[in-house]
Amino acid sequence: MKTALQMIGYTVFSVVFFAVLLFWPAGTFDYWQGWVFIAVFVIGTTVPTIYLAVKYPDAFRRRVRSGPFAESRMAQKLINIGIIATTVAAGVVSALDHRFGWSTVPTAVVVIGNVLVLAGLAVAEVVIIQNNYAAATITVEAEQPVVSTGLYGLVRHPMYVGALIVMVGMPLALASYWGLVALIPGVLVFAARITDEEKALRQELDGYVEYTQKVHYRLVPGVW
Repeated sequence: MKTALQMIGYTVFSVVFFAVLLFWPAGTFDYWQGWVFIAVFVIGTTVPTIYLAVKYPDAFRRRVRSGPFAESRMAQKLINIGIIATTVAAGVVSALDHRFGWSTVPTAVVVIGNVLVLAGLAVAEVVIIQNNYAAATITVEAEQPVVSTGLYGLVRHPMYVGALIVMVGMPLALASYWGLVALIPGVLVFAARITDEEKALRQELDGYVEYTQKVHYRLVPGVW
């Protein structure tokens, strides 16, 4: 019952959050790209979360506890706020773009944007399945192993790869090229999160230093 209520609450919150975020600055509800994006995002997060709750309840519990106030490190609290602010900025700029007609985005590009959103969410889901300890906060639990296979064999932080894919897809799904400007601070914020997270993992997670010597890249193979 508790899990069901959490899921209902999350779905309602997501719809209300994005509705206010998009339709208020857009100045209209006649924004079909906004409605499609909300549907895609809610379905793309709710269905995998239900699957986690049923198949991997421990992973579900770790993902539910999220947000800046759930972080124990002050740096991560601030970085988390930055991530939220970047998401809000991408949505608001995209909605203003729709209102004032700054961009002319073909429907095909809008479709590609929604596909990217789903792809990014799918990457995040695979990461959680491959590493049940992939929490929404920076924590290291007793006897937590270092996962070095699957997506973790390609980059050290595949969860953030999924998040950045969603960040690229969101403005396109909302028919805005100007919304992509939010990628600049977004990448910087994620880089700061990864840098601080690795400090904690090197200190607290046995075997992580050896893992970094095996998998050299944090986010993009061949780049960083």
